Amino acid sequence: MPSFENLKAKIRAGERLSFDEGVFLYKEAPLLDLGELAAEKKAARLPEDVITFVVDSNPNYTNVCDYDCVFCAFYRHADAPDAYTLEHDEVLKKIKWSVERGATTVLLQGGVHPDLPMEYYTGLVTKTRALFPQLTPHFFSAPEIWGMAEVSGLSTREVLARLKAAGQFTLPGGGAEMLSDRVRRKFSRLKGVSAKWLDVHREAHELGFRSTATMMYGHIETPEDVIIHLDSIRSLQDDTGGFTAFVPWSFKPGNTKLEKHIPFYAGANAYLRMVAVSRLYLDNFDHIQASWFSEGKKAGQAALYFGADDFGGTLFEEHVHEATGFVNQVTVEEVVTLIKEAGFRPAQRTTLYEIIRYY
Repeated sequence: MPSFENLKAKIRAGERLSFDEGVFLYKEAPLLDLGELAAEKKAARLPEDVITFVVDSNPNYTNVCDYDCVFCAFYRHADAPDAYTLEHDEVLKKIKWSVERGATTVLLQGGVHPDLPMEYYTGLVTKTRALFPQLTPHFFSAPEIWGMAEVSGLSTREVLARLKAAGQFTLPGGGAEMLSDRVRRKFSRLKGVSAKWLDVHREAHELGFRSTATMMYGHIETPEDVIIHLDSIRSLQDDTGGFTAFVPWSFKPGNTKLEKHIPFYAGANAYLRMVAVSRLYLDNFDHIQASWFSEGKKAGQAALYFGADDFGGTLFEEHVHEATGFVNQVTVEEVVTLIKEAGFRPAQRTTLYEIIRYY
């Protein structure tokens, strides 16, 4: 059994944590000491006292999905009275609305639609690029890529190549949830094993895409499941270097099939522990996001002292968390104020973490 004192020395020496050491930190390390170590690690990797954020929006083009994930309150089957799939013009109106408010990125996602042709997706990318050349189309999670492949008869690599040819070069990290097959069998069985998500991101990186890695915790996972997830994305990052950031958030049970089993979401202490362990274990990731949106603004500020270096996005529009009854909203001015109040210098960035302006 490792000791915390020995692990502190190992971390400060720049040595990589093993799986068992990661589990020990997640389960046993004192929270404030963990935060101090993570802050040191962040400062060593990113010495400037700058916290970045992106001006973005997260609209949806469809809520139709037949994967039946028990943690999701957003999806509808195609025959549901409130199911929808938007035409291109309707999606582009949403994107235009965001661009007019300063968005440089739009994270567009939907359900995994069982019928939409490949041309629907590539057409959206092409039109977005033509109408809004200054915008990054940060579209379509890994499960949506699988769905496109199934409907079109293409491989996932061919799907990604077509999206790239249409003008897309980044991929969001949605659909990972928990990259532990034990967990996935219980709450997202139709999405398949963890390797499917990892393979899409590996292929995307090999084709020149950059992507984010995400995690949704606070449900049926164990500490071992958390470290399995972190270990999987750390290994892929060793191979490809294609991840820009890690983004953890807690499960919101409202209006989901899990609500009666998990009535409360994980609180701020659990979130700060997750952020700190992520910074320490993911030694090959530059950026760890603090999620004001999913955890609350004060928890987001606190995370900046637990290893996070980025405040996420403004998310002018968002409906997946909204479907659970959990809503947070913020303006660009408020993001800047929150970062300054926490004692850091705000900087607006692009999807690829290029600085646009300092405040």
